[in-house]
Amino acid sequence: MDHTSTQKLLIANRGEIALRILKTAKRLGIPTVAIYTHPDASAPHVLQADEAVPLYQSPPPTTSTVDNAHGYLDVEAILNICIEHAVTLVHPGYGFLSENAEFAGALLESGVTWVGPRPDVMRSMGLKHLARRVAREAGVPVVPGGEEGLVENVDEAVRAASGIGYPVVLKATAGGGGMGMVVCYGEEDVRSKLSATRDRAVSLFRNGGMYVERYIVSARHIEVQVFGDGKGRVIHMGERECSVQRRHQKVIEEAPSPFMAEHPDIRDKMCKAAVDLCTLIKYNSAGTVEFVVDDTTGEFFFLEMNTRIQVEHTVTESICPGLDIVQLMLYEALANQHPSSSSSLYYINLLSPSLSHTHHHFTTHPNTAWSIQARIYAENPSANFTPTPGVLQHVSFPSSSSFSSPSSTTPLEQEHDKWLRIDTWISSGTLVTPHYDPLLAKIIVLAPTRDDAVRRMVRVLGECRIWGTPNNVQWVRAVCAEGGVFKDGRALTGFVGGFEFTPRAMDVLNGGIETTVQDYPGRELGMGVPRSGPMDTLAFRIANLVVGNTQEGTEGLEITLARAVEFRAVFHVDAVVCVTGADARVTVGGEEVGMWGRVVIPRGSVFVIGGRRPSGGEQAEEEGMRTYLAVRGGFPEVPTYLGSKSTSMGLGGYQGRSLRAGDQLALSPSCTPSPSNLSHPLTLPPHLTPSYPSSHHWIIHVLSGPHSSVEYITPPGLTAFLSTHWKVTSSSNRMGIRLQGPKVDWARDSGGQGGSHPSNVLDGGYAEGSVNLNGDTPVVLGPEGPDMGGYVCVCVVASADMWKLGQLCTDDTIQFECVSFDGARELSSDVSNHLEAIKRFVSDESQLPPAQAKTISPAVDNPPLLSPLLKLLPPLKPTQLRAEFRQAGDKAILVEYASLKDPLSIPTRARIHAFETSLRSLSVPGIRSLSPCIRSTLIRFDPSVVSQARLLEILVHVESALEEEKEGEEEVFEGRKITFPVVLDDPWTREAVERYMGTVRDEAVYLPSNVEYLARNNGVDGREEVLDVLVKSNWLVFGVGFYLGCPFLVPIDPRCRLIAQKMNPSRTYTPRGALGIAGPVAAIYPTDSPGGYQLFGRTLPPWQTWGRGEDFSAGRPWLLRPFDQLSFEVVSEAEYSKLEAQFDAGQYKFKIEPARFSVAEYNAFVATIQPEVDEFRRRQAEGAAREEAKERELLSRWEVRKRVKREADLASSSLELSGTERTDGTDESASHVASSMNASVWKLVRRPGYTVKTPEDVLVVLEAMKTEINVVAGEENVGRTVKGYAQGVREGAVVHPGQTLVYLV
Repeated sequence: MDHTSTQKLLIANRGEIALRILKTAKRLGIPTVAIYTHPDASAPHVLQADEAVPLYQSPPPTTSTVDNAHGYLDVEAILNICIEHAVTLVHPGYGFLSENAEFAGALLESGVTWVGPRPDVMRSMGLKHLARRVAREAGVPVVPGGEEGLVENVDEAVRAASGIGYPVVLKATAGGGGMGMVVCYGEEDVRSKLSATRDRAVSLFRNGGMYVERYIVSARHIEVQVFGDGKGRVIHMGERECSVQRRHQKVIEEAPSPFMAEHPDIRDKMCKAAVDLCTLIKYNSAGTVEFVVDDTTGEFFFLEMNTRIQVEHTVTESICPGLDIVQLMLYEALANQHPSSSSSLYYINLLSPSLSHTHHHFTTHPNTAWSIQARIYAENPSANFTPTPGVLQHVSFPSSSSFSSPSSTTPLEQEHDKWLRIDTWISSGTLVTPHYDPLLAKIIVLAPTRDDAVRRMVRVLGECRIWGTPNNVQWVRAVCAEGGVFKDGRALTGFVGGFEFTPRAMDVLNGGIETTVQDYPGRELGMGVPRSGPMDTLAFRIANLVVGNTQEGTEGLEITLARAVEFRAVFHVDAVVCVTGADARVTVGGEEVGMWGRVVIPRGSVFVIGGRRPSGGEQAEEEGMRTYLAVRGGFPEVPTYLGSKSTSMGLGGYQGRSLRAGDQLALSPSCTPSPSNLSHPLTLPPHLTPSYPSSHHWIIHVLSGPHSSVEYITPPGLTAFLSTHWKVTSSSNRMGIRLQGPKVDWARDSGGQGGSHPSNVLDGGYAEGSVNLNGDTPVVLGPEGPDMGGYVCVCVVASADMWKLGQLCTDDTIQFECVSFDGARELSSDVSNHLEAIKRFVSDESQLPPAQAKTISPAVDNPPLLSPLLKLLPPLKPTQLRAEFRQAGDKAILVEYASLKDPLSIPTRARIHAFETSLRSLSVPGIRSLSPCIRSTLIRFDPSVVSQARLLEILVHVESALEEEKEGEEEVFEGRKITFPVVLDDPWTREAVERYMGTVRDEAVYLPSNVEYLARNNGVDGREEVLDVLVKSNWLVFGVGFYLGCPFLVPIDPRCRLIAQKMNPSRTYTPRGALGIAGPVAAIYPTDSPGGYQLFGRTLPPWQTWGRGEDFSAGRPWLLRPFDQLSFEVVSEAEYSKLEAQFDAGQYKFKIEPARFSVAEYNAFVATIQPEVDEFRRRQAEGAAREEAKERELLSRWEVRKRVKREADLASSSLELSGTERTDGTDESASHVASSMNASVWKLVRRPGYTVKTPEDVLVVLEAMKTEINVVAGEENVGRTVKGYAQGVREGAVVHPGQTLVYLV
């Protein structure tokens, strides 16, 4: 008989314990139900359970994340889920509701079996002051104190403490997990700490009861694992020692106890006491009786009983062969489910062998065995174990097979070498939120002896890679590896407080305006993945050479400068650094040091970069924009992402973002200085450092771009473009340098099918450093710019001059100076020679080259902007395509096809695909990437490997061979058909449009509904018909790129090709997976981002950042490739939410089928429906004309309203500010203190007017991950006065990293 087929187990927990319970349930064949909050929607326990039910309404409200995080404590919600899903069993795990007797009772009253002890037993043990009475009744010794019960006020607490004798512990009677307790060493401590401790207890446990007991200084924390059947039969499974604790919470546990191994008589007494206590109360299920042991006398005292499974149950299972405590708990619950049934007898028989051991204990391993567990937390040990929520960017754990077998040949070693167990819920890409306990993993080792177990733990921790936010891996390893206290088994509960740990790291105290991790050359993948890397590659590479990094591209920091805003950090170890780039004031420990030289930073020193170096008593002119910091050895724990450590708009770097206060960057073992570094400083001579013009006028060398021809701009216009002194605007950034100057003299009135403005083109790939014309505004694309788009590219910055973009400041002027391809190569050669000269000087100062003119750019040829056309291949027949080969700077060639009929034609795109296929088959050295678009492809190449002339020769040969082989219509392409689920006119994209209306523009032809606009604009009858049109045809992927593998799609059926204008201005937010149309092309947004396409639905994104799932990989996080065919399958909102969670967890598999595309078959199909196509296009043209006319009127009206409102707001703002005291930090003398993490404000400690007395003065208390985080004033604010709290900062408010909390003057 299958006794589990009618059962269903709900796991009322999350994280590793939920997975642990799932594992046993699956082995026993019990169906499972997971519950989850919004932050856990894609967590492993959700995906691995048979059913998963959210603790919120679907789809979740956008603002519910924080409130919903408490869902695991929602008794009513969980109870309703149990009833609605026919749950028969609930296992609570540990924490949350695991010791909530009311929850257990409510389940039992509803007919659901509680996997744990009876509610009355939980109540008797749940309040510590009552549990002490029961222990005394059982004859179990208790810690002196607490005899008077709970203390009602501070005077009672002082009297109780005086009677016990200091030190004492204030304890919350409902506390657990080491929380709700504080040590007091005198009366002043009791008086100052009682109120805060009680408040904390109310917050955590909803019970403020407090009692006082003696604090045993030389204490060990030792506990006994027990199990009972509720009828008086109780066994123990040995003891565990848990003395290594921080904040009274366990970090390292082991079984057996090293103390008890030397005192077996005390062990026997303690285990008997635990059994006696549980026998008295007829305990059922698993539990743990905790004791404190006086290391000097051997006395042991009852602390508390945990009526649940413990985090550390794993070490007991390790030393007891065949033991599965979760299984025993399930058997016991099922045995008591229907006491008189045959099913109950079945489970009683299964339990009996375990409960019938002689001497009331479970048999341990037949050989000597020792097990140690280390808890891995997301916390910073060097910052008082502050929790560190964030993204885990790289996670890898070793397995026992990763290590060579030890020399021991005991049966324990030979048992499949299963000596390593890792219980975890994390993987690369896991987001650790601030809402829950920061436990990431438990590492458990088993060995014949304790010494062997410690050695194994050290080895395993050395192989763990958990990179992203700080964690305690290296701290635990240091505890196990260093010194003799823990290794000798002598660690007491106060051990951690005296253990000195120095991380090999630097802590960020202030991230400045923008500081990011970058490396050189960045990413060179194409596919819309930004290159990133340093903007000033020259200064960056020089810094690496000076510190002695063998790779001049080793990761370093790019620091954007601004007046009065500093980058500040503290180094925990001695380190060698170099600062280069824009002129800045650099100090180490308050002493100014020079730039462009090797600097040794002593451990503990505060390192500051910021401000401007004063000159003659005046503030120096700003010369340059970015400064670079190289550290010897780089930052080894910043993981590589897609081949680079560079930070790129949410990807790579440290957390994919700028550095903030509280961040910690691990350093390399090689960071420390050599003796010669200490005795012999090194600084580059001035003629080896690049010049930043004091006039703020820059000459930037450029080559002709693909559109620097008279068909786009008139000859006088091209001449004027080069002679203009363009001004850098304040909206410039790493994506692009925006310039201000005269209007462009265009040679045409419009961009044709590309758009209404002459700057528009249908499509084109962008080379690095492209100078594009967005309307009449030149934009020089930077390292975060797109790799394709629809704007004219008039010229391209020479690769040797790209470094200059990183030093352009607002209001600087630049002039473009044209060079030939050969001239650009000369410039590149000069840069290479300059770096070689620095490398020789650093290695041997006698190799100093002679002083020369301070310039990196030598005199080169200075031709006008030449025609970009390198080669034209006219068609051999009227039906064929014309191929044009155009220069795109010194590292790219644009191959463009011109169709005499329709530029947006599938046959044209098919020809590009054939061309690329043939080119790839040649495996030409030096070709970096191809960027195909609608009618062109951009070939990026390395000119140091293959010359432009040689590459052009190859490209022409490939195209000529295709021309001779076929005329395009005979082409057949093997590809894939991929089915995407879609919600049409979905609530997520509608919300994005509503947000747009509320924050950007409230009146436009495409508002309030993008879908209804699409219908009108294309002559289609209404919403339903247009949605049907959008999913009726398969779509062809014309290109992949722009940003993060974004696909550009065109319906294969021309009757389904809708057109739309872009939103003007663009949206500031678009949800990932949104489907939109602009012009004749559709796209799927790969990630949350701004955008201007007209939205009509939502599907799964074609980008998986962490490469999860069968259809992605870590090296290929994009799904689509050109000439894939897409079909859309309509699903409901609820179905989509489930699929999205599967996608995020890597569990979703797209339906992918082989597909072929025949150009001849396509042309034949179009011919049969041509009358319908013509009629569709006629109605479409009429609709588009009407909508464009409306939009012109609405846009004009909106612009007038916007201008009037802006003028009114300015006037109102001036009135409000006059005569009003500012407390918003705008006072230039004001200082501010910011939050270092995502957290909630627990308490505002200081009132305005308070004067800071010490650096440790607490200003604000934050709460995250059940932990209080003190925000201190810091040394720089001693003597300052609190002026006020920042807007929105109040108790209970949620704050974010870098957000200002308090202002001081």
